[in-house]
Amino acid sequence: MSEVHAARRSRLSDRCAAAGRAAVLVSRPANVRYLAGAAPDGSVLLLGPAEDVLLCSRDPSGDLPPRPAAETAPSERLTEDLRVLVLPSPGEDSAVAAAGLAAAAGAETLAVEEHHLTVARHRAAASAAPGLRLADLGTAVEQQRLIKDEEEIARLRIASEIADQALGELLESILVGRTERHLALELERRLVDHGADGPAFATSVATGPNAGAAGHLPTDRRVEEGDFLNVRLGANYRGYRCELGRTFVIGTSPAGWQIELYELVFAAQRAAREALVPGTAYREVDRAARQILDAAGYGEGLGSSTGHGVGLEIDEDPQLSTEGMGKLDVCVPVAVEPGVHIPGRGGVRIDDTLVVRPEADGGPELLTITTKELLAL
Repeated sequence: MSEVHAARRSRLSDRCAAAGRAAVLVSRPANVRYLAGAAPDGSVLLLGPAEDVLLCSRDPSGDLPPRPAAETAPSERLTEDLRVLVLPSPGEDSAVAAAGLAAAAGAETLAVEEHHLTVARHRAAASAAPGLRLADLGTAVEQQRLIKDEEEIARLRIASEIADQALGELLESILVGRTERHLALELERRLVDHGADGPAFATSVATGPNAGAAGHLPTDRRVEEGDFLNVRLGANYRGYRCELGRTFVIGTSPAGWQIELYELVFAAQRAAREALVPGTAYREVDRAARQILDAAGYGEGLGSSTGHGVGLEIDEDPQLSTEGMGKLDVCVPVAVEPGVHIPGRGGVRIDDTLVVRPEADGGPELLTITTKELLAL
């Protein structure tokens, strides 16, 4: 991957040079990982003006090399063609040191990620190099990350396979009487057992009246006969994160209201998936699902978004929402995740990870393949 990371850095540098910025400081960990292969704790990446350098804060213990950041998968490694500079003093700010290094190399302007740097760090960097003008890089790296290469998609595909395996095994076990918290912990263990570096996000298991609630954190509520069981999980494989969500009924044939609600959410999710066509506006994907739920009187429960991009982060651009700006491109992976929650009764969520593909190649590629049939477990 060294050549890939070097090409990414070169593309960003060329873009910034065309805008009159000789040097670039990347500080957001996901962006550092994208350009350098890994993001050691406290590291920043300086591109130009003389060479590309990864600056790392020294571990407080004084140990070398610096420890990996919490967001960095253990399997990730720095690209070999990148110079790494470990700062001599523990606690020294790598962003401030990078500004001084850029000024010493003759840069007049340094583009920084103002949406990530704190005001205090921005001021300290400006003070360390008073002759250097700090400009805003904006979300240039995030926009470059939007379209994934086939190696990135391959990692997402493996992450999705791991999530499918973990969920499939759980469904073969006895569920009645077990707590949401216990099931969530077992799923996360199974993710690691199958090769994940860890969960892509905090696993959610919701039962009975909790099912379908957005952002639900597992509790000590036990699974009961007749419950809706909603599971949302994802695997982090070599830094890339997928999302999978399914809803089932426990122990008995689904009630009429459960079948009706499930079919409604399934229709909304299918409409959004079918709208994943290159050139489609982000908000049109959201509208495809929203209009189905609106017609049934459940639109408000959807919130402002039907889905989002996935990759090095579990929630990145594009935003498939009412306010989303832009159009889909080929090789953009997204999670499509509509849901409905009825207070006191429960609800349904269905989440899939897909990659936008042209119709000539078969349309959107579904990465999470666990059945979406309403199973009674």
